[in-house]
Amino acid sequence: MQLDKVVAYHKALADPTRIKILILLSEGELNGQVLAEKLGVSPATITHHAAKLREASLINERREKNTIFFTLNDYFIKNSATAAAELIYKNTNTKTKGGTDILEDDKNKRLQLSVVKNFFTLDNKLKHIPAQLKKKLIVLEHLVSELETGRKYSEKEINAFIKSYHEDFATIRREFIMHQFMFRENEIYELNPPEMWAKWENLA
Repeated sequence: MQLDKVVAYHKALADPTRIKILILLSEGELNGQVLAEKLGVSPATITHHAAKLREASLINERREKNTIFFTLNDYFIKNSATAAAELIYKNTNTKTKGGTDILEDDKNKRLQLSVVKNFFTLDNKLKHIPAQLKKKLIVLEHLVSELETGRKYSEKEINAFIKSYHEDFATIRREFIMHQFMFRENEIYELNPPEMWAKWENLA
């Protein structure tokens, strides 16, 4: 399944028009009509390719009346750029830990335990979603660790799972997808391999 997830991500990029859309969006938010005019294609073509990019979490969209605006999912794109390489080399990249590595691991572990302690009640309920990205990713990782690897969940099941921790299931479900903790296809959700998860350890 790890290979399937990596292939799905790169398949979304395997089209010149979709690459051009991403390049244009790197300059800021644009609507479908503007994208169509800049690329010399029909609005229907933009709609088709935007759907593929959205499914792969490469772009976000918002609706303003009858107009849909698109933006890049910057963090996901940057974080996932090396996912394939990490998967390929995961068995050969094991480092011999020196003193600095051990200290860094200890620091991250202490931070992780501190965030979980501060944001979860004694009965494991989430008090609120952290605003800081690093802490938010730690919270999301803590939540998905309770899900079963390889199991396919319906949207109803995921909503019920999240609601057992916090009422705002829609936001947390969206964060799972945005930060690549989970993969969604046809309203079915499944855990991504950890290699694809957003890495909070790398954030300042």
